[in-house]
Amino acid sequence: MRSTSAAATITPSLLSSSTSFTSGRTFKFPVKTSIPVKFRWRKPTTTSAASSPSNGIASCKSNSNAFRRRALMYMATASFLLSQSTSYAVAADEGSLLHEEIRKVLSKAKAAGLLRLVFHDAGGMNGSVVYELERPENAGLKKSLKILEKAKIQVDAVEPVSWADMIAVAGAEAILVCGGPKIPVQLGRLDANRYIFLHRMADPDGKLPEESLDVIALKQCFDRKGFTTKELVALSGAHTLGSKGFGNPVVFDNSYYKILLEKPWLSSDGMSSMIGLPSDRALVEDDDCMRWISKYANDQSLFFEDFKNVYIKLVNTGAKWRRSA
Repeated sequence: MRSTSAAATITPSLLSSSTSFTSGRTFKFPVKTSIPVKFRWRKPTTTSAASSPSNGIASCKSNSNAFRRRALMYMATASFLLSQSTSYAVAADEGSLLHEEIRKVLSKAKAAGLLRLVFHDAGGMNGSVVYELERPENAGLKKSLKILEKAKIQVDAVEPVSWADMIAVAGAEAILVCGGPKIPVQLGRLDANRYIFLHRMADPDGKLPEESLDVIALKQCFDRKGFTTKELVALSGAHTLGSKGFGNPVVFDNSYYKILLEKPWLSSDGMSSMIGLPSDRALVEDDDCMRWISKYANDQSLFFEDFKNVYIKLVNTGAKWRRSA
């Protein structure tokens, strides 16, 4: 530290033009502009070894070490938070790209097929449906998968994505483009290994409930998979999309429930009798199912909220997840 009694040399060129100093001469001014700092020493209250001058030095060293430790902890915490924010940004970018590419290949006319892929891969969301296209229940899904493959190629070129994630997000986007609720889909599902799946551990048949099931068997089937009657009825509302006869085939709304209450298949009109699957018609034969059918028919917002929640549950159930870095 410089002594306050030292002198500093200032040349006129460094001063403002308002000064009266003569050019070419040098003036010396005592440096007394700084505010003096006074250090007050407190008399030790005890005569123990802790109050000795040498112990004061040790105390300063201790404080210095504590400061260093705090500084290191701060830097470590800041580094961790920065790395976490970076990983979140990468995940957000990956999700944004996935949604963007799916929207490029998606249209209202294709929405029902992409949503059908979700239901046929669910119950262990692992992309296995891409190996099961020859099964009778998956007839017609090749076209939907081909459409989605175009988007997957673009995403994979930047950040590889599993078929399970691709299908789960595509279903949510299909619902949204047709006027349904926005559904957040978590990413990170793992796909079934192709070789192991085809040669050793193929998914069993019968993952999907048969269309001919009565309401008792239907409820039992969903119950075994961990879904309540309310969730069964909410998921069934997805049949509002497509060619099953429930309202506008490219609009996601609560028409499914309104038409179920009308029971048009009881009409003598041949076309009306074609509306819905036997499993759809079975729902109105059960009092518990009817309670939720009536609620959703009268309150579309309630249906949207319940469908959103059960969709998330559907695409997460049975999925295996990659470990975060």
